[in-house]
Amino acid sequence: MNMNFLRKLPTPQEIKNLYPLSEELELLKKQNDEEIKKVFKNELDKFILVIGPCSADREDAVIDYIKRLRVVQEQVKDEIIIIPRIYTNKPRTTGAGYKGMLHQPNPLQSPDMLKGLIAIRKMHMRALKETGFSCADEMLYPENHRYLSDLLSYVAIGARSVEDQQHRLTASGLDIPVGMKNPTSGDLSVMMNAIYAAQHSHTFIYRGWEVVSSGNEYTHAILRGYVDKLGRSHPNYHYEELVALADAYNQSELKNPAVIVDTNHSNSNKKWDQQVRIAKEVLYSTFENESIYKLVKGLMIESYIEDGCQKANEEVYGKSITDPCLGWDKTEQLIYDIADLRRKNRNKK
Repeated sequence: MNMNFLRKLPTPQEIKNLYPLSEELELLKKQNDEEIKKVFKNELDKFILVIGPCSADREDAVIDYIKRLRVVQEQVKDEIIIIPRIYTNKPRTTGAGYKGMLHQPNPLQSPDMLKGLIAIRKMHMRALKETGFSCADEMLYPENHRYLSDLLSYVAIGARSVEDQQHRLTASGLDIPVGMKNPTSGDLSVMMNAIYAAQHSHTFIYRGWEVVSSGNEYTHAILRGYVDKLGRSHPNYHYEELVALADAYNQSELKNPAVIVDTNHSNSNKKWDQQVRIAKEVLYSTFENESIYKLVKGLMIESYIEDGCQKANEEVYGKSITDPCLGWDKTEQLIYDIADLRRKNRNKK
């Protein structure tokens, strides 16, 4: 094999034993989970915002950002549930570039996976302890999920991972909402098959164990746009696409039909400033059609302290070093606008 085995890493349980959750934090995370699950079961009429940086590149800025979200959350808690994004793994199409804090806890230094495992756990723990938020992360590597399994309230599976068998089977063994993105090709049948697989029981190998999953009824769709054969981006958040997805769910045997709409990526053609417009268009679509209102559980928004993005060596505090993000001032206003629009629509009924 053309590999140099550097060192054996601690197991998830060993890392958890080194950095354990208190009973108080365990209870807080459980309460967060239950509220979020009620939205997906249509038992609670609130709107979910999975929101935060494209990638979590430095702990101080990420926690600063999440503390700002906590202040806003208290003002909109009647309408919105915020789930901050702390994305510690970054998929790279060509394999080149910053792969996230798991690989490089310091983006300007060489990869160090042990330091990365500790850094991502400590950051998620700090968010829970200091803000009360149990956050979202992407399941880029299914075997790594257990390092954070007691901290996360939401998991996303990316467009390049959604066809992978291990991602689907691992999702079937989780007890929190898992969002399956449509693949980069835009083929919704791939996404729907992934949801079906994850909602059912399976026997498979996971971290050297033979395991049996129970199926995850909270697995759902994420629409993120797609790229055609010529490399052009196309959105799939419009009213017509949402109706088509509702029809696809109606023709399936899937539990808890739901979608989170990603306002960035191919839906915005990575034009981060268009996320405000896209978010409001999706919201208006829910007001026009009851089936869409029930289907759309929320939005996924890429947002940070500063607008846009930068190179890692520029070191601007709170500015993305991967995909460009919506800055804080625009983000704060958007969250308040979403809450106000939902209140106004409710008063019309």
